[in-house]
Amino acid sequence: MENPVVLREWFDRVDAGRTGNITAPQLQNALAVGNLDFPLSVVQQMIRMYDFDRNGTMSFEEFLALNKFLQKVQSVFATQERGRRFLSLEEVYEALIKLSFSLDSPAFYSVCESFDKSKKGMIHLDEFISLCIFVQSSRNLFNSFDTSKQGRVSLDFNQFVYCSEFLFPVSMLLLLYLALHIQMIYFP
Repeated sequence: MENPVVLREWFDRVDAGRTGNITAPQLQNALAVGNLDFPLSVVQQMIRMYDFDRNGTMSFEEFLALNKFLQKVQSVFATQERGRRFLSLEEVYEALIKLSFSLDSPAFYSVCESFDKSKKGMIHLDEFISLCIFVQSSRNLFNSFDTSKQGRVSLDFNQFVYCSEFLFPVSMLLLLYLALHIQMIYFP
């Protein structure tokens, strides 16, 4: 759905209070109508990704940016899934490359384990979108600390806690991986 008029009508229906913004529960319910069932925490992360004014809700312009991201992710999923309604881990890896996400093997398998609800190596659309939201949010957060654009960051403990909170929910395994692979500076 890329037609701005149709998107505006959809947005206005979701914005029942006519505030000009939609909340995470409103967005969650609207996505569920379209058979995209996400936990509230994932929907909140969607809003954080595109909440340019940082008010905790999503304006129509912010919604357009989210919609563009979701359309791109769904399109890549559709080209890979071959009518099966899921992707194998190899296909997830290929899809992430198409979306310009490059993860090494340990990071890739940790992320997949965190988002594969069935633990069978089959990632469904809602899981794939959640995974992509996590990876994009991680990239955005990493880039905000990588001011020299060298692909490395040093975090003190408070910064690490901030990052952990920003990316919540994330499995403890994934947090441990991040902690071991990011040079941390802790001042007690």
